Amino acid sequence: MSDFYEKMLKNGTGRKVLQSVGLPTPVELTRYTGQAVFFHGNILIGASKNATLLNQLSKTLLDAKATTFFPANSKYANHIKRALEHHGQTPIQTNCEKGAVSEKFDALVFDATGFEKTKDLKELYNFFSPVIKSLNSNGRILILGKPHMASTSAEQAACMRSLEGFSRSLAKEIGKKGATAQVIYVEDGAEHLSSSAIRFVLSPKSAYVDGQVINVSKADKEISIDWRRPLANKTALVTGGSRGIGESIASVLARDGAKVYVLDIEATKADLEKVAKEIGGVALVGDITAKETPEMIADAVKQNGGLDIIVHNAGITRDKTIGNMPEHFWDMTIDINLSSEETINEYLLENNVLNEGGRIVCVSSMNGIAGQVGQSNYATSKAGVIGYVEYMAKQLAKKKITINAVAPGFIETAMTDAIPFMTREVGRRMNSMSQGGKPVDVAETIAFFSAPDSNGVNGNVIRVCGQCLIGA
Repeated sequence: MSDFYEKMLKNGTGRKVLQSVGLPTPVELTRYTGQAVFFHGNILIGASKNATLLNQLSKTLLDAKATTFFPANSKYANHIKRALEHHGQTPIQTNCEKGAVSEKFDALVFDATGFEKTKDLKELYNFFSPVIKSLNSNGRILILGKPHMASTSAEQAACMRSLEGFSRSLAKEIGKKGATAQVIYVEDGAEHLSSSAIRFVLSPKSAYVDGQVINVSKADKEISIDWRRPLANKTALVTGGSRGIGESIASVLARDGAKVYVLDIEATKADLEKVAKEIGGVALVGDITAKETPEMIADAVKQNGGLDIIVHNAGITRDKTIGNMPEHFWDMTIDINLSSEETINEYLLENNVLNEGGRIVCVSSMNGIAGQVGQSNYATSKAGVIGYVEYMAKQLAKKKITINAVAPGFIETAMTDAIPFMTREVGRRMNSMSQGGKPVDVAETIAFFSAPDSNGVNGNVIRVCGQCLIGA
Protein backbone atom coordinates (compact mmCIF):
# COMPACT_ATOMS: atom_id res chain seq x y z
CA MET A 1 0.00 0.00 0.00
CA SER A 2 2.36 2.70 -1.21
CA ASP A 3 -0.30 5.39 -1.51
CA PHE A 4 -2.05 8.12 0.47
CA TYR A 5 -4.13 5.58 2.42
CA GLU A 6 -1.03 3.78 3.66
CA LYS A 7 0.57 7.07 4.72
CA MET A 8 -2.55 7.84 6.74
CA LEU A 9 -2.38 4.42 8.40
CA LYS A 10 1.18 5.02 9.54
CA ASN A 11 0.28 8.33 11.16
CA GLY A 12 -1.52 8.40 14.53
CA THR A 13 -3.72 11.33 13.57
CA GLY A 14 -4.37 9.79 10.17
CA ARG A 15 -5.56 6.52 11.73
CA LYS A 16 -8.00 8.43 13.93
CA VAL A 17 -9.37 10.26 10.89
CA LEU A 18 -9.84 6.99 9.00
CA GLN A 19 -11.56 5.40 12.01
CA SER A 20 -13.88 8.39 12.39
CA VAL A 21 -15.20 7.95 8.85
CA GLY A 22 -15.57 4.18 9.22
CA LEU A 23 -12.63 3.11 7.07
CA PRO A 24 -10.63 0.04 8.20
CA THR A 25 -7.29 0.51 9.94
CA PRO A 26 -5.68 -2.92 9.65
CA VAL A 27 -2.97 -4.19 11.95
CA GLU A 28 0.50 -4.16 10.41
CA LEU A 29 1.46 -7.78 9.82
CA THR A 30 4.67 -9.13 11.33
CA ARG A 31 6.72 -10.74 8.57
CA TYR A 32 9.94 -12.73 8.57
CA THR A 33 13.06 -10.56 8.76
CA GLY A 34 15.73 -13.15 9.47
CA GLN A 35 14.64 -14.38 12.90
CA ALA A 36 16.82 -17.10 14.35
CA VAL A 37 13.78 -19.13 15.43
CA PHE A 38 10.42 -19.73 13.76
CA PHE A 39 8.36 -18.78 16.82
CA HIS A 40 8.94 -16.63 19.87
CA GLY A 41 6.40 -16.16 22.65
CA ASN A 42 3.74 -17.84 24.76
CA ILE A 43 1.93 -20.84 23.34
CA LEU A 44 -1.07 -22.56 24.91
CA ILE A 45 -1.50 -26.22 23.97
CA GLY A 46 -4.65 -28.28 24.34
CA ALA A 47 -5.54 -31.78 23.18
CA SER A 48 -8.24 -34.38 22.93
CA LYS A 49 -8.18 -37.87 24.33
CA ASN A 50 -5.81 -40.12 22.33
CA ALA A 51 -4.26 -37.14 20.52
CA THR A 52 -1.42 -38.34 18.29
CA LEU A 53 0.60 -35.21 17.43
CA LEU A 54 1.60 -33.83 20.82
CA ASN A 55 4.98 -35.57 20.77
CA GLN A 56 5.86 -34.23 17.32
CA LEU A 57 4.59 -30.77 18.26
CA SER A 58 6.75 -30.78 21.38
CA LYS A 59 9.79 -31.89 19.37
CA THR A 60 9.20 -29.17 16.77
CA LEU A 61 8.98 -26.49 19.44
CA LEU A 62 12.53 -27.29 20.53
CA ASP A 63 13.58 -25.11 17.58
CA ALA A 64 11.51 -22.20 18.92
CA LYS A 65 11.78 -19.80 21.84
CA ALA A 66 8.42 -20.79 23.20
CA THR A 67 7.07 -20.71 26.70
CA THR A 68 4.55 -23.55 26.67
CA PHE A 69 1.38 -23.56 28.74
CA PHE A 70 -1.40 -26.10 29.14
CA PRO A 71 -4.89 -25.57 30.63
CA ALA A 72 -5.27 -26.79 34.20
CA ASN A 73 -8.98 -27.35 33.67
CA SER A 74 -8.50 -29.75 30.74
CA LYS A 75 -9.62 -33.35 31.27
CA TYR A 76 -6.36 -34.39 29.63
CA ALA A 77 -4.01 -31.96 31.40
CA ASN A 78 -1.71 -34.72 32.67
CA HIS A 79 -1.52 -36.32 29.22
CA ILE A 80 -0.58 -32.97 27.64
CA LYS A 81 2.02 -32.30 30.32
CA ARG A 82 3.69 -35.70 29.93
CA ALA A 83 3.79 -35.49 26.14
CA LEU A 84 5.38 -32.04 26.20
CA GLU A 85 7.91 -33.04 28.83
CA HIS A 86 8.87 -36.11 26.81
CA HIS A 87 10.67 -33.90 24.26
CA GLY A 88 12.25 -31.43 26.63
CA GLN A 89 9.50 -28.88 27.17
CA THR A 90 8.82 -27.49 30.63
CA PRO A 91 5.11 -26.71 30.33
CA ILE A 92 3.38 -24.35 32.73
CA GLN A 93 -0.07 -25.16 34.05
CA THR A 94 -2.40 -22.17 33.82
CA ASN A 95 -5.99 -21.43 34.74
CA CYS A 96 -8.03 -21.25 31.53
CA GLU A 97 -11.50 -20.96 32.99
CA LYS A 98 -13.64 -18.12 31.64
CA GLY A 99 -12.91 -14.86 33.37
CA ALA A 100 -9.80 -16.23 35.06
CA VAL A 101 -7.25 -16.16 32.23
CA SER A 102 -4.30 -13.96 33.20
CA GLU A 103 -1.79 -14.81 30.47
CA LYS A 104 -1.55 -13.39 26.96
CA PHE A 105 -0.72 -15.87 24.19
CA ASP A 106 1.02 -15.63 20.83
CA ALA A 107 -0.32 -18.99 19.69
CA LEU A 108 -3.16 -21.35 20.58
CA VAL A 109 -2.69 -24.95 19.40
CA PHE A 110 -5.18 -27.77 19.78
CA ASP A 111 -4.49 -31.40 18.83
CA ALA A 112 -7.87 -32.79 17.76
CA THR A 113 -6.52 -35.98 16.17
CA GLY A 114 -8.23 -38.08 18.85
CA PHE A 115 -11.76 -36.93 18.04
CA GLU A 116 -14.03 -39.91 17.33
CA LYS A 117 -17.60 -38.73 17.94
CA THR A 118 -19.32 -35.45 17.21
CA LYS A 119 -19.82 -34.82 20.92
CA ASP A 120 -16.01 -34.50 21.08
CA LEU A 121 -16.32 -31.21 19.18
CA LYS A 122 -17.39 -29.60 22.46
CA GLU A 123 -13.72 -29.73 23.41
CA LEU A 124 -13.03 -27.03 20.80
CA TYR A 125 -15.44 -24.73 22.58
CA ASN A 126 -14.03 -25.61 25.99
CA PHE A 127 -10.47 -24.82 24.90
CA PHE A 128 -10.89 -21.76 22.69
CA SER A 129 -13.82 -19.88 24.20
CA PRO A 130 -12.11 -18.81 27.45
CA VAL A 131 -8.80 -17.82 25.82
CA ILE A 132 -9.56 -16.45 22.36
CA LYS A 133 -9.60 -12.86 23.65
CA SER A 134 -6.17 -13.43 25.17
CA LEU A 135 -4.57 -14.00 21.76
CA ASN A 136 -2.11 -11.23 20.89
CA SER A 137 -2.03 -9.26 17.65
CA ASN A 138 -0.34 -11.26 14.88
CA GLY A 139 -1.11 -14.38 16.91
CA ARG A 140 -1.56 -17.87 15.52
CA ILE A 141 -4.25 -20.51 15.93
CA LEU A 142 -3.40 -24.03 14.80
CA ILE A 143 -5.71 -27.02 14.92
CA LEU A 144 -4.31 -30.49 14.19
CA GLY A 145 -6.45 -33.27 12.79
CA LYS A 146 -6.57 -36.25 10.43
CA PRO A 147 -7.86 -36.37 6.82
CA HIS A 148 -11.60 -36.97 7.13
CA MET A 149 -11.77 -39.44 4.25
CA ALA A 150 -9.29 -41.69 6.05
CA SER A 151 -11.53 -41.91 9.12
CA THR A 152 -12.73 -45.19 10.60
CA SER A 153 -16.36 -44.06 10.83
CA ALA A 154 -18.75 -41.51 9.36
CA GLU A 155 -18.99 -39.80 12.74
CA GLN A 156 -15.23 -39.39 12.97
CA ALA A 157 -15.14 -38.09 9.38
CA ALA A 158 -17.73 -35.49 10.35
CA CYS A 159 -15.57 -34.45 13.30
CA MET A 160 -12.45 -34.00 11.21
CA ARG A 161 -14.19 -32.10 8.42
CA SER A 162 -15.81 -29.88 11.06
CA LEU A 163 -12.37 -28.53 11.96
CA GLU A 164 -12.27 -26.56 8.71
CA GLY A 165 -15.50 -24.69 9.35
CA PHE A 166 -14.46 -23.98 12.91
CA SER A 167 -10.98 -22.71 12.06
CA ARG A 168 -12.23 -20.52 9.21
CA SER A 169 -14.79 -18.95 11.50
CA LEU A 170 -12.12 -18.24 14.09
CA ALA A 171 -9.95 -16.75 11.34
CA LYS A 172 -12.71 -14.27 10.53
CA GLU A 173 -13.07 -13.36 14.20
CA ILE A 174 -9.36 -12.68 14.76
CA GLY A 175 -8.32 -11.38 11.34
CA LYS A 176 -8.63 -7.72 12.30
CA LYS A 177 -5.88 -8.37 14.88
CA GLY A 178 -3.56 -9.58 12.13
CA ALA A 179 -3.92 -13.06 13.61
CA THR A 180 -4.48 -16.25 11.60
CA ALA A 181 -6.07 -19.67 12.03
CA GLN A 182 -5.24 -22.84 10.08
CA VAL A 183 -5.82 -26.60 10.13
CA ILE A 184 -3.12 -29.18 9.45
CA TYR A 185 -4.41 -32.65 8.62
CA VAL A 186 -1.81 -35.37 9.16
CA GLU A 187 -2.24 -38.83 7.71
CA ASP A 188 -1.65 -41.78 10.05
CA GLY A 189 2.00 -42.73 9.73
CA ALA A 190 3.03 -39.22 8.66
CA GLU A 191 3.22 -37.65 12.11
CA HIS A 192 7.03 -37.36 11.87
CA LEU A 193 6.64 -35.29 8.69
CA SER A 194 4.40 -32.60 10.16
CA SER A 195 7.11 -30.30 11.54
CA SER A 196 7.57 -28.36 8.29
CA ALA A 197 3.90 -27.38 8.18
CA ILE A 198 3.77 -26.62 11.92
CA ARG A 199 6.79 -24.33 11.67
CA PHE A 200 5.39 -22.50 8.66
CA VAL A 201 1.96 -21.92 10.19
CA LEU A 202 3.35 -20.64 13.50
CA SER A 203 6.05 -18.47 11.92
CA PRO A 204 5.95 -14.91 10.50
CA LYS A 205 6.41 -16.46 7.06
CA SER A 206 2.68 -17.27 6.98
CA ALA A 207 1.60 -13.69 7.77
CA TYR A 208 -0.96 -13.44 4.93
CA VAL A 209 -2.00 -17.11 4.85
CA ASP A 210 -5.27 -17.40 6.75
CA GLY A 211 -8.16 -19.87 7.05
CA GLN A 212 -6.24 -22.53 5.15
CA VAL A 213 -5.84 -26.30 5.27
CA ILE A 214 -2.52 -28.10 4.82
CA ASN A 215 -2.46 -31.85 4.28
CA VAL A 216 0.58 -33.92 5.30
CA SER A 217 0.80 -37.40 3.82
CA LYS A 218 3.18 -40.35 4.17
CA ALA A 219 6.54 -40.09 2.47
CA ASP A 220 10.15 -40.86 3.24
CA LYS A 221 11.98 -40.30 6.49
CA GLU A 222 12.00 -37.02 8.41
CA ILE A 223 14.56 -34.57 7.05
CA SER A 224 16.41 -32.11 9.27
CA ILE A 225 17.15 -28.63 7.92
CA ASP A 226 18.58 -25.29 8.95
CA TRP A 227 15.38 -23.24 9.22
CA ARG A 228 17.20 -20.08 8.12
CA ARG A 229 18.80 -21.66 5.01
CA PRO A 230 16.64 -24.67 4.17
CA LEU A 231 17.49 -24.56 0.45
CA ALA A 232 21.27 -24.61 0.76
CA ASN A 233 22.87 -26.48 -2.17
CA LYS A 234 19.57 -26.59 -4.08
CA THR A 235 19.00 -25.31 -7.63
CA ALA A 236 15.75 -23.58 -8.54
CA LEU A 237 14.05 -22.23 -11.66
CA VAL A 238 11.51 -19.39 -11.45
CA THR A 239 9.57 -18.48 -14.57
CA GLY A 240 8.32 -14.92 -14.94
CA GLY A 241 11.09 -13.88 -12.59
CA SER A 242 11.87 -10.38 -13.83
CA ARG A 243 9.50 -8.38 -11.62
CA GLY A 244 6.66 -8.41 -9.11
CA ILE A 245 5.81 -11.71 -7.49
CA GLY A 246 8.34 -13.60 -9.61
CA GLU A 247 11.17 -11.33 -8.48
CA SER A 248 10.17 -11.83 -4.85
CA ILE A 249 10.03 -15.62 -5.27
CA ALA A 250 13.52 -15.65 -6.74
CA SER A 251 14.83 -13.42 -3.96
CA VAL A 252 13.35 -15.54 -1.15
CA LEU A 253 14.60 -18.81 -2.64
CA ALA A 254 18.07 -17.29 -2.94
CA ARG A 255 17.86 -15.97 0.61
CA ASP A 256 17.11 -19.52 1.72
CA GLY A 257 20.25 -20.77 0.03
CA ALA A 258 19.21 -21.84 -3.47
CA LYS A 259 21.04 -21.14 -6.73
CA VAL A 260 18.23 -19.53 -8.74
CA TYR A 261 17.70 -19.42 -12.49
CA VAL A 262 15.21 -16.71 -13.45
CA LEU A 263 13.43 -17.04 -16.78
CA ASP A 264 11.45 -14.43 -18.68
CA ILE A 265 10.84 -13.09 -22.16
CA GLU A 266 13.19 -10.92 -24.25
CA ALA A 267 11.24 -7.72 -23.53
CA THR A 268 12.12 -8.01 -19.85
CA LYS A 269 15.80 -8.81 -20.34
CA ALA A 270 17.17 -5.73 -18.55
CA ASP A 271 14.99 -6.31 -15.48
CA LEU A 272 15.70 -10.03 -15.57
CA GLU A 273 19.47 -9.57 -15.58
CA LYS A 274 19.18 -7.04 -12.76
CA VAL A 275 17.28 -9.55 -10.60
CA ALA A 276 19.76 -12.32 -11.39
CA LYS A 277 22.71 -10.10 -10.46
CA GLU A 278 21.14 -9.02 -7.16
CA ILE A 279 20.51 -12.60 -5.99
CA GLY A 280 23.64 -14.21 -7.44
CA GLY A 281 21.52 -16.17 -9.90
CA VAL A 282 21.40 -16.79 -13.63
CA ALA A 283 19.16 -15.03 -16.17
CA LEU A 284 17.53 -17.15 -18.87
CA VAL A 285 15.76 -15.36 -21.72
CA GLY A 286 13.05 -17.37 -23.39
CA ASP A 287 9.36 -17.80 -24.18
CA ILE A 288 7.87 -20.59 -22.05
CA THR A 289 5.50 -21.52 -24.89
CA ALA A 290 8.34 -21.96 -27.41
CA LYS A 291 9.16 -25.51 -28.49
CA GLU A 292 12.88 -25.13 -27.73
CA THR A 293 12.50 -23.69 -24.21
CA PRO A 294 12.36 -26.95 -22.20
CA GLU A 295 15.62 -28.12 -23.79
CA MET A 296 17.19 -24.68 -23.23
CA ILE A 297 16.31 -24.92 -19.53
CA ALA A 298 17.73 -28.43 -19.29
CA ASP A 299 21.00 -27.47 -20.95
CA ALA A 300 21.39 -24.42 -18.70
CA VAL A 301 20.92 -26.23 -15.38
CA LYS A 302 22.98 -29.34 -16.17
CA GLN A 303 26.15 -27.59 -15.01
CA ASN A 304 24.62 -27.34 -11.53
CA GLY A 305 23.58 -30.98 -11.45
CA GLY A 306 20.00 -30.48 -12.60
CA LEU A 307 17.03 -28.86 -10.89
CA ASP A 308 15.66 -29.37 -7.41
CA ILE A 309 12.84 -26.78 -7.58
CA ILE A 310 10.65 -25.53 -10.41
CA VAL A 311 8.32 -22.59 -9.77
CA HIS A 312 5.81 -21.95 -12.55
CA ASN A 313 5.02 -18.30 -11.90
CA ALA A 314 4.84 -16.80 -15.43
CA GLY A 315 1.34 -15.82 -16.48
CA ILE A 316 -0.76 -13.26 -18.30
CA THR A 317 -4.26 -11.81 -18.27
CA ARG A 318 -6.20 -10.95 -21.40
CA ASP A 319 -9.54 -9.77 -20.07
CA LYS A 320 -12.80 -9.65 -21.99
CA THR A 321 -16.23 -11.08 -21.38
CA ILE A 322 -16.60 -14.36 -23.25
CA GLY A 323 -18.90 -12.85 -25.88
CA ASN A 324 -16.39 -10.13 -26.71
CA MET A 325 -13.19 -12.14 -26.32
CA PRO A 326 -10.98 -12.52 -29.41
CA GLU A 327 -9.88 -16.10 -30.04
CA HIS A 328 -6.20 -15.24 -29.63
CA PHE A 329 -6.89 -13.88 -26.11
CA TRP A 330 -8.18 -17.31 -25.14
CA ASP A 331 -5.35 -19.23 -26.83
CA MET A 332 -2.55 -17.08 -25.38
CA THR A 333 -3.85 -17.28 -21.84
CA ILE A 334 -4.31 -21.05 -21.83
CA ASP A 335 -0.95 -21.64 -23.55
CA ILE A 336 1.09 -19.46 -21.18
CA ASN A 337 -0.73 -20.07 -17.89
CA LEU A 338 -1.35 -23.79 -18.19
CA SER A 339 -0.14 -25.73 -21.24
CA SER A 340 3.45 -24.47 -21.01
CA GLU A 341 3.75 -25.78 -17.44
CA GLU A 342 2.69 -29.25 -18.55
CA THR A 343 5.10 -29.21 -21.50
CA ILE A 344 8.11 -28.04 -19.47
CA ASN A 345 7.44 -30.50 -16.64
CA GLU A 346 7.01 -33.40 -19.05
CA TYR A 347 10.33 -32.70 -20.77
CA LEU A 348 12.30 -32.17 -17.57
CA LEU A 349 10.88 -35.29 -15.96
CA GLU A 350 11.40 -37.49 -19.01
CA ASN A 351 15.01 -36.33 -19.29
CA ASN A 352 15.73 -36.67 -15.55
CA VAL A 353 16.51 -32.97 -15.18
CA LEU A 354 14.42 -32.72 -12.00
CA ASN A 355 16.30 -34.49 -9.25
CA GLU A 356 14.96 -37.03 -6.80
CA GLY A 357 13.30 -35.18 -3.97
CA GLY A 358 12.39 -32.39 -6.38
CA ARG A 359 9.71 -29.78 -5.81
CA ILE A 360 7.27 -28.39 -8.36
CA VAL A 361 5.26 -25.34 -7.32
CA CYS A 362 2.59 -23.78 -9.55
CA VAL A 363 0.99 -20.38 -9.16
CA SER A 364 -2.79 -20.47 -9.48
CA SER A 365 -5.13 -17.64 -8.43
CA MET A 366 -8.17 -16.90 -6.31
CA ASN A 367 -9.94 -16.20 -9.59
CA GLY A 368 -9.30 -19.79 -10.57
CA ILE A 369 -11.28 -20.79 -7.49
CA ALA A 370 -14.06 -18.20 -7.46
CA GLY A 371 -14.17 -17.05 -11.09
CA GLN A 372 -14.30 -13.43 -12.22
CA VAL A 373 -16.29 -11.38 -14.70
CA GLY A 374 -14.29 -10.87 -17.87
CA GLN A 375 -11.69 -13.47 -16.94
CA SER A 376 -13.15 -16.73 -18.17
CA ASN A 377 -9.90 -17.55 -19.98
CA TYR A 378 -7.72 -16.66 -16.97
CA ALA A 379 -9.96 -18.42 -14.44
CA THR A 380 -10.06 -21.50 -16.67
CA SER A 381 -6.27 -21.63 -16.85
CA LYS A 382 -5.77 -21.13 -13.12
CA ALA A 383 -8.43 -23.69 -12.20
CA GLY A 384 -6.67 -26.03 -14.61
CA VAL A 385 -3.44 -25.50 -12.67
CA ILE A 386 -5.20 -26.77 -9.53
CA GLY A 387 -6.54 -29.83 -11.32
CA TYR A 388 -3.11 -30.57 -12.74
CA VAL A 389 -1.45 -30.30 -9.32
CA GLU A 390 -4.01 -32.51 -7.59
CA TYR A 391 -3.79 -35.21 -10.28
CA MET A 392 -0.01 -35.23 -10.59
CA ALA A 393 0.64 -35.43 -6.84
CA LYS A 394 0.23 -39.22 -6.62
CA GLN A 395 2.09 -39.79 -9.88
CA LEU A 396 5.09 -37.74 -8.77
CA ALA A 397 5.14 -39.16 -5.24
CA LYS A 398 6.32 -42.43 -6.76
CA LYS A 399 9.43 -40.53 -7.89
CA LYS A 400 9.80 -38.84 -4.47
CA ILE A 401 8.81 -35.50 -6.04
CA THR A 402 6.11 -33.20 -4.67
CA ILE A 403 3.85 -30.76 -6.50
CA ASN A 404 1.79 -28.02 -4.85
CA ALA A 405 0.17 -24.71 -5.74
CA VAL A 406 -0.39 -21.27 -4.30
CA ALA A 407 -3.47 -19.21 -5.12
CA PRO A 408 -2.75 -15.52 -4.46
CA GLY A 409 -5.51 -13.05 -3.69
CA PHE A 410 -5.03 -9.27 -3.74
CA ILE A 411 -1.25 -8.81 -3.74
CA GLU A 412 0.23 -5.31 -3.83
CA THR A 413 2.27 -4.92 -7.03
CA ALA A 414 2.89 -2.25 -9.66
CA MET A 415 -0.08 -3.74 -11.51
CA THR A 416 -2.48 -3.24 -8.59
CA ASP A 417 -1.12 0.29 -8.02
CA ALA A 418 -2.50 1.17 -11.45
CA ILE A 419 -6.04 0.08 -10.53
CA PRO A 420 -8.48 2.98 -9.87
CA PHE A 421 -8.50 4.01 -6.20
CA MET A 422 -11.97 2.80 -5.19
CA THR A 423 -11.63 -0.51 -7.04
CA ARG A 424 -8.24 -1.02 -5.42
CA GLU A 425 -9.60 -0.29 -1.94
CA VAL A 426 -12.44 -2.78 -2.36
CA GLY A 427 -9.94 -5.44 -3.45
CA ARG A 428 -7.75 -4.75 -0.44
CA ARG A 429 -10.55 -4.91 2.10
CA MET A 430 -12.36 -8.04 0.85
CA ASN A 431 -10.56 -10.33 3.28
CA SER A 432 -10.46 -11.01 6.99
CA MET A 433 -7.36 -8.86 7.49
CA SER A 434 -8.75 -5.84 5.59
CA GLN A 435 -5.52 -5.35 3.65
CA GLY A 436 -3.66 -6.50 0.59
CA GLY A 437 -0.78 -8.93 0.75
CA LYS A 438 2.77 -8.46 -0.46
CA PRO A 439 4.70 -10.45 -3.08
CA VAL A 440 6.89 -11.83 -0.30
CA ASP A 441 3.82 -13.54 1.21
CA VAL A 442 3.43 -15.62 -1.94
CA ALA A 443 7.18 -16.24 -2.04
CA GLU A 444 7.34 -17.47 1.57
CA THR A 445 4.59 -20.02 0.90
CA ILE A 446 6.42 -21.24 -2.19
CA ALA A 447 9.63 -21.53 -0.16
CA PHE A 448 7.73 -23.65 2.39
CA PHE A 449 6.59 -26.01 -0.38
CA SER A 450 10.15 -26.09 -1.76
CA ALA A 451 11.92 -27.07 1.45
CA PRO A 452 13.42 -30.57 1.74
CA ASP A 453 11.53 -31.25 4.98
CA SER A 454 8.20 -30.60 3.21
CA ASN A 455 8.40 -34.06 1.66
CA GLY A 456 5.05 -34.96 3.23
CA VAL A 457 3.34 -31.86 1.80
CA ASN A 458 2.04 -32.90 -1.61
CA GLY A 459 -0.98 -31.99 -3.72
CA ASN A 460 -1.88 -28.94 -1.63
CA VAL A 461 -3.37 -25.65 -2.80
CA ILE A 462 -2.82 -22.82 -0.33
CA ARG A 463 -4.60 -19.50 -0.81
CA VAL A 464 -2.37 -16.54 0.02
CA CYS A 465 -5.18 -14.05 0.38
CA GLY A 466 -5.66 -13.01 4.01
CA GLN A 467 -8.76 -15.25 3.92
CA CYS A 468 -10.48 -13.66 0.95
CA LEU A 469 -14.21 -13.41 1.57
CA ILE A 470 -14.97 -14.67 -1.95
CA GLY A 471 -14.23 -18.22 -3.02
CA ALA A 472 -13.79 -21.57 -1.30
